[in-house]
Amino acid sequence: MSFETPESLQYLETHEWARIDEGTARIGITDFAQDELGDVVFVELPEIGSTFEQNEQFGVIESIKALSELYVPVAGTVTAVNDTLESKPELVNTDPYGDGWMIELDVGEASTDERVLSAEEYADRTY
Repeated sequence: MSFETPESLQYLETHEWARIDEGTARIGITDFAQDELGDVVFVELPEIGSTFEQNEQFGVIESIKALSELYVPVAGTVTAVNDTLESKPELVNTDPYGDGWMIELDVGEASTDERVLSAEEYADRTY
């Protein structure tokens, strides 16, 4: 089976992605992760203003199969939360890299470390 793994994103082995652009990181879970979870029924996200260190848990995602913790690929402060997921958690399944995004962080000049993977590295380690 082939999964979408956009080249422009950075990944964690725990299946989160980050799109970092001019000091802002948009975070979500990968196509592979949503497929493994099955139908997503609930997403618990942090409040705006919450601050996280790289690889710190920021939320929880629940599906018909499992409950999983969510981790940030880069340190920062939450500036936006995808509130639509409260009423439509299935967007994580149907559009994990688009409408199914979860949070945005102000990351300033923060950088990622060796635990963050390129699309190719993520795909090689995952499937």
